[in-house]
Amino acid sequence: MANPTIRFRARLSRPATPSGASWSFLVLPAAASAKLPTRSMVTVDGTLGGAPFQATLEPDGEGSHWLKVSKALREAAGVAPGETVALAIAPVEKEPEPKLPADLRKALAANSAAKATWADITPVARRDWIHWITSGKKAETRVKRIDTACDKLAAGMRRACCFDRSGKYSRGNMGAPEAAE
Repeated sequence: MANPTIRFRARLSRPATPSGASWSFLVLPAAASAKLPTRSMVTVDGTLGGAPFQATLEPDGEGSHWLKVSKALREAAGVAPGETVALAIAPVEKEPEPKLPADLRKALAANSAAKATWADITPVARRDWIHWITSGKKAETRVKRIDTACDKLAAGMRRACCFDRSGKYSRGNMGAPEAAE
């Protein structure tokens, strides 16, 4: 059975940082977000102003979600930051495989036990590990998290333990960007 389509309107904003960013973003209205199956990341198929897309919505740390909108999608939809846009979204039936960062790929290649567990876990679990690794604010944190992840995966741990998937309690780099004026 297909997931029901969630329809709503939201304001498209330009991020305050980095200045000159080509992407924009929008925060889902609470009522639309509440219809999603989780407060954490969720991949959806949808349309923005009639233009189709697939994206992973991020938790905003307040119990809702936000969507990063690429320049290409914004142009395909014919919309600009500051405008209110119509969206229709539905959670995907099968979670897509997340993009594996090069530094994590290299670390897994060097640790056969960690690589074996990685190959055996779900795409959602892999996405959570990647998000936990990349959500640290400092480069040193990322290096430490890759080492920790490889150790834990090598020991058979399948999930990123103690990771707040909603962003509400331990934000790190989670949450919607600040909007430019």
